Amino acid sequence: MDFQLSPKNTSAFSQIFDSQYQTALDWRRSSFEERKNRLIKISKWIKSNQERIRQALIDDFNKPSIETDLSEIFPVTSEINHALKNLKSWMKPKKIKTPLAMASTSAWVQFEPKGRALIIAPWNYPFNLAIGPLISALAAGCTVMLKPSEMTPATSLLVQEMVSSCFKPEEVAVILGDATVAEGLLSLPFDHVFFTGSPQIGKVVMKKAAEHLSSVTLELGGKSPAIVGASADLKDAAQKIIWGKLVNCGQTCVAPDYILVHESQQELLLSELKIAIQQFYDPYYKGIEHSPDYARIINDKHFQRLTGYLDDAIQKGAQVAFGGKANQHHRYIEPTLLIGTEESMSINQEEIFGPLLPILSFSEIQEAIDYINRKPKPLSLYLFNQDKSEQQKILQHCSSGNAVINDCVLQFLHNEFPFGGVNNSGIGKSHGYHGFLAFSNEKGVLKQRIGLTNVTLLRPPYGIKTKQIINSLIKWF
Repeated sequence: MDFQLSPKNTSAFSQIFDSQYQTALDWRRSSFEERKNRLIKISKWIKSNQERIRQALIDDFNKPSIETDLSEIFPVTSEINHALKNLKSWMKPKKIKTPLAMASTSAWVQFEPKGRALIIAPWNYPFNLAIGPLISALAAGCTVMLKPSEMTPATSLLVQEMVSSCFKPEEVAVILGDATVAEGLLSLPFDHVFFTGSPQIGKVVMKKAAEHLSSVTLELGGKSPAIVGASADLKDAAQKIIWGKLVNCGQTCVAPDYILVHESQQELLLSELKIAIQQFYDPYYKGIEHSPDYARIINDKHFQRLTGYLDDAIQKGAQVAFGGKANQHHRYIEPTLLIGTEESMSINQEEIFGPLLPILSFSEIQEAIDYINRKPKPLSLYLFNQDKSEQQKILQHCSSGNAVINDCVLQFLHNEFPFGGVNNSGIGKSHGYHGFLAFSNEKGVLKQRIGLTNVTLLRPPYGIKTKQIINSLIKWF
């Protein structure tokens, strides 16, 4: 069945949504075995279609197949394997302690699926960021309507094929279309909405969800800093920053957006960054544009956005320390290092989401802390140094969704990690157990014994004895 719908055909959204109502009620009682089998269906499909996934990413934005394996396929299969190993434990009711004032009761937390979920996936990791949340939703026992990005048509069609071969529409349905389709879906009263994208669109999603009081998980982005301190191993830091920045051609929500480096290390770091770019993407000096390991910008709109940032920075006095070349026909932008950028430049105001990397310096660590704190809270913060007291100071004084010391980007691959942002960079956490919780209602259940209980003595008519008991509760409990 084809769910490629137009804005004028939004009644079809409601039909699919309504068809999932009974399934959601039935799945509320689903067992571990039933949920496990749903995940295994996806796992088997992926294993049988890896080459097709690679080709779809090549068709969409020339993504290197190794990067597809590492950043699209592996995170999903790892998420499935982790869920299969732990889901039975996650689903079990969790007993909670009984305070003395509630001595006649027992209590536990029971996990139930929230119900019908909507997942809106982005274009930058179109397979990973569509199927990863789907794994969490299915593990929790939710039905799903999944809207992949229209900017990656090859991958989106493949996701639709995968889902339709594994599930009935009343269980999981993929809806293709543009922003107007997403808007139509958001008009429905889903029990949970999982959105990955920009903070600007995240605000729209949250506003729409609020009309139905739907809970949300928002995985957004922002300007994630990489601090390189005076005690950093510069070669190590440069190689890790360059890989984290340029994987997927910089189109990664957790990529380091800019560098803050101690002034004593700026020149040496710049040299190591250039060496790392050359080693990774042009080891035989044939030109980075010929590298089979370097992806392309997703479309002309984003190419123009990025070259606009670069032109604006140069016109206002920034210097290109490396790179700067661009080819619109191939949507190719060379890895570019910039120094001398100012706050008035667009590149220091907007999330870059591309292979442009401004480098700023500081003389005291407090300057770096203050600079970060003047901006909205980032999704990730990366710190490269060997000074433990400085590490602790930055972790205590800078708020971010996640933080990584002496590496970057790898936190996304950690199954036990509560991945997500804070405020402008996101709401809620995902991956592993935290993804299971995102799509689950943690229902507290309290069981009272029959007959005489602690509360019996607090019933009307109130008297001096009741007052004495309450005073004791206030004082001691």
